[in-house]
Amino acid sequence: MLFRVTDERACPGDGQSLSLKEEFIVIKRQIEDAERVLESVTKSISYDLDGEESYGKYLGRESSQISEAFSNSDKSLTELEVKFKQSQENEKNELKGLNDDFVDMMIHTRAVLKETLDVSMGLRDKHELLSLTIRSHGARLSRLKNDYLKV
Repeated sequence: MLFRVTDERACPGDGQSLSLKEEFIVIKRQIEDAERVLESVTKSISYDLDGEESYGKYLGRESSQISEAFSNSDKSLTELEVKFKQSQENEKNELKGLNDDFVDMMIHTRAVLKETLDVSMGLRDKHELLSLTIRSHGARLSRLKNDYLKV
């Protein structure tokens, strides 16, 4: 042997020191355990890569999928904004139409009311004329009655 391995540390649990052969056996078992862990990590990474050869290709594919999803969501958001603006314009036009209809109805109602007032004034005038005519005829009839009874 070219070098000598000495480890004068005692094992914490036993109080006895291990021989060089026992230490190599422990190290060998640790290496085998580490190999199994690395194999399982490699397998889990290969499952995570979804069949891609390397992690870089996997990340590239994931990045392109994320980019595509983002652009699709951006398009959808733009479409929603356009539809929202259209609905606001439609609502504004409907309100304007309702306001115009209301104003038209008010103007028509005012015109009808004015016409009704004019007709009412005419009827009042005719009523007064009829009242005068009836009084006149009443007075005339009274005079005729008195003249007839005197004769």
